[in-house]
Amino acid sequence: MAIKEITYNGNSFKISYEILNPSSKKDIIFLHGWGSDKEVSKLGFKHTIPSFRHIYIDMPGFGKSTNDTILTTDNYYEIMKLFLTDIGARLDVVVGHSFGGKVATLLKPKLLVLLSSAGIVPTKSFKVRFKIKLFKFLKPLGVGRFYKLFASKDVDNMSQNMYETFKNVVDEVFNQEFQNYQGKTLIFWGKQDTATPLLSGKTIHNLINKSKFYPLLGDHYFFLNKTNSNFIAKEIDDNY
Repeated sequence: MAIKEITYNGNSFKISYEILNPSSKKDIIFLHGWGSDKEVSKLGFKHTIPSFRHIYIDMPGFGKSTNDTILTTDNYYEIMKLFLTDIGARLDVVVGHSFGGKVATLLKPKLLVLLSSAGIVPTKSFKVRFKIKLFKFLKPLGVGRFYKLFASKDVDNMSQNMYETFKNVVDEVFNQEFQNYQGKTLIFWGKQDTATPLLSGKTIHNLINKSKFYPLLGDHYFFLNKTNSNFIAKEIDDNY
């Protein structure tokens, strides 16, 4: 594991990362989902595609990477772009899981790999819509400081600035960004995924012109299954 300090918009970010197969000539970059870290990506893929140099990254505010400010997805993209340039990484293949899929799409690699990507906003349940309306009604009365009582489990143990960051990114409609990406794309999805439903994957597939769509058995972390990760790795190798 290594740490690289990046300065962006006057703020310092210490980015934790790890490189495997350092002598390989092609790069594959892994970006994790919200509330996750690089270790989850490594569990799925560290023993696959040795012909690539693997770059596993903790994005700001996750794992061992720091963040003391409020960010947007565009900010994450800019920070990752600066970081990858600084370490001399090539945008050959970028694999993005969930939230990481949006950042990966903005990076415009030669081959984009999406694992149950965020970016398509499903209709919220009545319970969730009610909690949002209740929080907005009570916030002027001072209840805002108790935001975690109303927040998604995705922000458990998060700081206030990361909660504000979560609010910035959670309901982004990324349809245009997906449609704008013109490179080759492999989209893999867990058939039993409830965090990002299978229909979202089909929608992204329809939006990205040069894409292939692979529904696989499993939930939001379907790629941790060895059979699935080996299949994903083979498709990456065959399509690059």
